[in-house]
Amino acid sequence: MDEQQTNEAHIYALRTTANREDQVIDFITNNVTKKGMNVFAIIRPHGMRGYIFMEAASRSDAEQACFNVPYARGILADEIQYKEIEHMLEQVKQVINIEKGDIVELISGPFKREKAKITRIDKTKEEVVVELLEVAVPIPITIKLDAVKVIRRETEDQSGSAEKAKAEAALDDDDM
Repeated sequence: MDEQQTNEAHIYALRTTANREDQVIDFITNNVTKKGMNVFAIIRPHGMRGYIFMEAASRSDAEQACFNVPYARGILADEIQYKEIEHMLEQVKQVINIEKGDIVELISGPFKREKAKITRIDKTKEEVVVELLEVAVPIPITIKLDAVKVIRRETEDQSGSAEKAKAEAALDDDDM
């Protein structure tokens, strides 16, 4: 039973330079494989900048793994409990509710807050091709699905749902 307790993994948070998380992970992975350290997993949660999490046998293993690693700023003092980061690890597939012709707002990247029209959707790669609306020359831009937010459906008129809404509103007006 003592042997099992010594092999128990602990989770540590490592501060990094923002937007350099992937490079830090590569350096740490190389250190761990070369030196054979007891680091079991390294993750970078989506949307969290400046931090990565390491699952290691002990704090000293985690510290050795990131020793002299460029862009690594140090391990936080407290150990991280699994329940604190569990929501970041659970990969939940969401139904993609986006169609060609939709008007979207870009919510990240260099064109943040710009409005665009969906011209193509690649669900396997989770990417969309959009054309910005408020530009002189429309240029197709490929971006990730999670970087857009649907603000208007252009297909409502074609499906007839907008017509149904108008007809129901007209009926309501006649009743009064």
